[in-house]
Amino acid sequence: MQKIIRIGTRESQLALWQANKVRKELEELGYESEIVPIKSTGDIILDKPLYELGITGVFTKNLDIAMLNGDIDIAVHSLKDVPTVLPEGIVQGAVLKRANYNDILVLKDTEEFFGQPNGIIATGSLRRKAMWLNRYPTHKVVDLRGNVNTRLQKLEDSETWNGAVFAAAGLERIGKRPKGAINLSWMIPAPAQGAIMIACLEKDQFIIDACEQLNHYETQVCVGIEREFLNQLEGGCTAPIGALAYVDEKTEEINFKGVLLKKDGSKKITVTKTAKMGRHRYLAKDCADYIINRGGKELILADMQGESLINHKIFSTKKLSEAQKQILSNTIGVEDSDFIKIRFNRISPKVMKSENENVIITSQNGVEAILNSFTKNEINFNDIYCVGRRTKKLIENRIGKVTHVAKNAKKLAEYLSENIKTKEVTYFCSDLRLDILPAYLKMKDIIVNEVEAYKTMLSPDKLDDDVSGVLFYSPSGIESYLQKNTTDKIAFCIGETTAKEARKYFENVQVANLPSVDSVLELVNSYFSK
Repeated sequence: MQKIIRIGTRESQLALWQANKVRKELEELGYESEIVPIKSTGDIILDKPLYELGITGVFTKNLDIAMLNGDIDIAVHSLKDVPTVLPEGIVQGAVLKRANYNDILVLKDTEEFFGQPNGIIATGSLRRKAMWLNRYPTHKVVDLRGNVNTRLQKLEDSETWNGAVFAAAGLERIGKRPKGAINLSWMIPAPAQGAIMIACLEKDQFIIDACEQLNHYETQVCVGIEREFLNQLEGGCTAPIGALAYVDEKTEEINFKGVLLKKDGSKKITVTKTAKMGRHRYLAKDCADYIINRGGKELILADMQGESLINHKIFSTKKLSEAQKQILSNTIGVEDSDFIKIRFNRISPKVMKSENENVIITSQNGVEAILNSFTKNEINFNDIYCVGRRTKKLIENRIGKVTHVAKNAKKLAEYLSENIKTKEVTYFCSDLRLDILPAYLKMKDIIVNEVEAYKTMLSPDKLDDDVSGVLFYSPSGIESYLQKNTTDKIAFCIGETTAKEARKYFENVQVANLPSVDSVLELVNSYFSK
């Protein structure tokens, strides 16, 4: 008997509408499902602006916990509410086709206040507030929290507000968009605004297979660019950042525009750029770098400067989003850098010869490395074999059909040795690849042509002497750290495998309760609060 898919959702009318849309689409595919409402922190605490709550995933965290606890199978979110880094063990199962991504202004009375110096607009969004004040600097923006219906009622009850800003998709989905609402085409929306996302457990293959059938690839690509732009700027919920990517059907180009503002709207940095679909890998990073190079970091830091005294300094060996940094106490200062980096090699065109019948790709980095050298039309592989579901998904979205996927390199080697007719394979790998797969195949008299598609590089920084704790996420991160640094610090580790390696060198090793970045950061808070 096929299991019933439990759909977790917030209890608001809009959230339930979105969950029921997913339920309907699943049932059209033959899956049984049921709705499981769960309250979020964002629904419970209504007396503070979102950016003051200091919680990562204010609308999603309780659903994440419910999923990890086994109470629900999937969680349905407005993707703009989802942190750019998901908790360990949770993955993006699908993104539905995007609806209206614009912001709209719902008027209280008439539009006359636009030309007046003392207009009053309501919104709980830091981005909408900053963009409004940038355009109308003499106006006042007041906080507005609650679900869609609550906010509409507060606008109706107010005697002083001229209007309130909403996401068009939210009002349209529940049939509440007023006829006189004004489309704010000049207001760059929040990253992924208008898109519904389904989250699920990485280990649940049945659920993943069900969700993948609902995924809309074009939307996935566009919102992925927007969210990467947000992540690169380290904005999270604490900086006014807008981003929009969309595909021009005629040119097959992705058009992107982004913005970073000062919280009071007094400064604004914008960027626009296009890239061909399939050639968009660095679009988000290039646009974020453009913002950063024109003073973006300084603008964010100016807004973030607080009055609290920093008592402890820590260093993360992996870049953190600004939303993640907000988990830390104000008394803890944090710096970060990626101690493990990937560099793609230029692959020779000779590799793309027709007789490459059996191709092996064991990682997503391998896929990206191939696509860094060749377009989809230039790739001519007959049978593709890979390791990992996410690698398979990326290959089939960007290159072509996968003949077979295995859970690990050993399983794939065993399959290949028994099933391929031509006893020769082409293996796209890293310079630091494991010997398991090629050694096994060679033992079975299969020729392995290795193509070094990318390099895995240790990229450590020298830490300041006043750093008291270091955050580690893998044994390789520790190896990189040790090249330039001492072991007289506290090692905060994401899991026991990393901790085991850390204990070889560090006297004080602390291990997070859950294998997630958030849990490591919460561990740091707990340790220094003693």
